Amino acid sequence: MRRSTRLAVAMLLAGLSLAACGGDDDGVATLVWYTNPDNGGQATLAEQCTEAAGGAYRIETQVLPNEADAQREQLVRRLAAHDSSVDLMSLDPPFVAEFANAGYLLPITDEARVATLTEGVLDAPLETAFWDGELVATPFWANTQLLWFRRSVAEEAGIDPRADDVTWDDLIDAAEATGGRIGVQARRYEGYMVWINALISSAGGQIIEDADQGADATPTVDSPAGDEAAEVVDRLSHSSAAPADLTTAGEEEARSLFQSDRGSFMVNWPYVYAAAKSEVDSGALDPSVVDDIGWARYPRTDAEHESAPPLGGINLAIGAYTHHPDAALDAVECITSAESNAQYMVESGNPAARRAAYDDPAVREAFPMADLIRDSINEAAPRPVTPYYGDVSVSVQRTWHPPRSVSAPGTPEETDAYMSEVLAGDRLL
Repeated sequence: MRRSTRLAVAMLLAGLSLAACGGDDDGVATLVWYTNPDNGGQATLAEQCTEAAGGAYRIETQVLPNEADAQREQLVRRLAAHDSSVDLMSLDPPFVAEFANAGYLLPITDEARVATLTEGVLDAPLETAFWDGELVATPFWANTQLLWFRRSVAEEAGIDPRADDVTWDDLIDAAEATGGRIGVQARRYEGYMVWINALISSAGGQIIEDADQGADATPTVDSPAGDEAAEVVDRLSHSSAAPADLTTAGEEEARSLFQSDRGSFMVNWPYVYAAAKSEVDSGALDPSVVDDIGWARYPRTDAEHESAPPLGGINLAIGAYTHHPDAALDAVECITSAESNAQYMVESGNPAARRAAYDDPAVREAFPMADLIRDSINEAAPRPVTPYYGDVSVSVQRTWHPPRSVSAPGTPEETDAYMSEVLAGDRLL
């Protein structure tokens, strides 16, 4: 009976193993792509690249949770268990260094492949794709925030948000003078870190130095740039221009405020324009609101430094334990091509990582601000590229929240002390 039981278990495990191969028994490599949620654009690209492969491979998609932290957690658990079914993954740029440092990503070392996968990629997204001198991910789509403004409010306030030297103080002055509210993301989540990083970067600073040194990196929020960033948060949070839901506001709360009668200015991702047009089509929003929307480069923190817009997006990485590395590389080339970038930008509203996509007529029709998006992404400031990014981000979020508690120099000083203890292992998050 023991021999029979062992045989039955062995047969069961063999069956599970075959099932995990996802159809490889027919000679076609099956690649599982873990995607971030979207409107189906990644699934469409998977179908198209499968067809273009001519039987060399097929791509199946699995959708990750909505929140970036939950996406990271699911992928880490699978890769820590050496799960070979994670062939491809849509990965937030801040997590690339952590995954690569842990050995979870397949480095791309062939010079010809590297040249193909990086050709024409905008500068800032490309910075997030390397770790320890090796290409470990390929920018799939990129993102940045723009300054969105209600034309009528700007005219009433006598301000031109498209001027090169517009600062946060200028916007707060204009909103206060017109009774408007400014939309930002200040909930204690990654979106708040995006705002703080952009404020500090736009003042010529950075959150940490020598980020690639991991736990030995040096926190540098306590700096003139950090103080200027804190002063912006402090002033807005105590201003009549602050939204009532400032401490709980994310992207959608900011968008809703901006489209209301109290809307004046907002920093947010380009999807907001397509979302507003969609609401007009459904009858949920008056067309006059869309006609009143203008756009400009991200505002300056101070008059002396050009703004450094935020960087977002998704990189496409290959799992280190895949059984099909060559097929996965072929799939990455197809999914991240300029043609795929342009198609995905139009269908999903997520901006392209490759420069050539912005010349596509369909992109330019859907995004009248295409040139501004491209240039902002190219000149954006990535969040710290470090394998300890989670610790860095949470340290900032905790010490800068709620926004009304922020002050200079106290908050930057507290952040550096807190982060130093976390990186040294002397404090638990």
